[in-house]
Amino acid sequence: MTDKRMSMSRKHNIKSCMLGVAKDLLEAEAKEKVEERKKYMEENCPPLDMPHSKEELMEYCRNLHQSIEVIDEERYILEFKANMVVEEVKDLNIKIIDLKGKFKKPALKKVRMSADAMLKALLGSKHTVNMDLRSSLKQVKKEVKEEDKQLRDVGDWRKNIEDKSDMGGRKKMFETDA
Repeated sequence: MTDKRMSMSRKHNIKSCMLGVAKDLLEAEAKEKVEERKKYMEENCPPLDMPHSKEELMEYCRNLHQSIEVIDEERYILEFKANMVVEEVKDLNIKIIDLKGKFKKPALKKVRMSADAMLKALLGSKHTVNMDLRSSLKQVKKEVKEEDKQLRDVGDWRKNIEDKSDMGGRKKMFETDA
């Protein structure tokens, strides 16, 4: 096997040549942009000629305002067209993704909505369906057992402690147990 590697000096030489050519191209491009800018300014912006009287100055301001309005209209139209193109590109990207079939379904967020609001959203505002689920439930009367009542009416535990806190209370406790 023959190993065809470039020497380091050869690599550095080629790299420096490439950088030199790139530098020349960038400088030429910068000069070209400056020339284009000058040419555009000469075509679209006449040299500044300041009027000397008040009437000439007012007329000059009116002309400036008219030219500003024209430029603003053009800018608005171009901006609107650019936004339309961006929206069209977004729509086309969505269509491409749909055609590929690798569409990731977004995680759905939980929305608290009553059944009435859901039906209204689905059927529209024409159909006012009132779904009061609680009204259709049966009313059940709860029977209270006496045992449950006695368990609930235990009484205040603080009173029991106060009664049994002194020596006489302890004696009462032993007397009731015996």
